[in-house]
Order: sequence, then C-alpha cells, then structure tokens
Amino acid sequence: MRATTGEQMGAGSEQTDRGLATLVGRLTEGLTRLVTQHLTLARAEIMEDARVVGADLALIAVFVPFVLVGYGFVCAGLAVALARWLGLAGALALVGALNLVGGAVGVQRAVARLKAHQVMADTTNELTRSVTALSQEVPRGR
Repeated sequence: MRATTGEQMGAGSEQTDRGLATLVGRLTEGLTRLVTQHLTLARAEIMEDARVVGADLALIAVFVPFVLVGYGFVCAGLAVALARWLGLAGALALVGALNLVGGAVGVQRAVARLKAHQVMADTTNELTRSVTALSQEVPRGR
C-alpha cells in the first residue's frame, strides 16, 4: 500500500527533526569543547606568565641590594671628585640632578614596556578567531 503525501511529509519531518537534533547536539558538544579548550589555554598561559614574572622578580630582589650599595659608592666618589671644581654642595646637587634625570628616563621606559606587554595574548587571539568563525554565516544549500 502506498503512503499518502501527508504520511510522507510526516516521516520526512521526523527525519529532519532527528537530523536537526543531532546537529544541535554536535554543535553544543563542539562549543563546549571549544570553551573548555579556551579555558585550558588561558589557565596554562596565566601559569606560564606568573612563572616568568616570579623568576624575574626573584632575580631583581637578589641583586638590588648590591646595585644600591655600589651605586651609592659611585655617586659619593663622583661628588668628591667634582667637589674640587664645584664645591661639595654643587657637586652633590649635580650628582643628584643626574640621578633624577636617569631615574625618570628608566621609569618611563619600564612603564612603556609594561604597557606594551599583552597578558594572555595567545588566548585573546584564539578567542577572537573562534568568535569570528562562529559569527560567519553558513552558506545555504548545505
């Protein structure tokens, strides 16, 4: 016995619904996996950034006292040498001014480097790529 057009449409509709449900399920799975991968990447990148920054800070903490003591002796020696021509007050003022200028330039460069460093750049790039890919229109007829 041959099925009527209404029965055929009902069967096709069920297949379409099952196919659509399968596609939605796969899409949900894919999105879940994508979000999980982004979170894993972000966690790994944060840990790596923290490790690098921690190691650099530890090195700085170890060597700063030596730098400060040596720097103090160099400044005192320079002031004593300049005192012959400028007097002690003039020599100390000149050495102090040079320190202020050098320190200001150093701080400005350090701040510029901090501003230029992008934390979690890889994660941001991957997330941007994913959002772009997900927001593109799917061509009809597929």
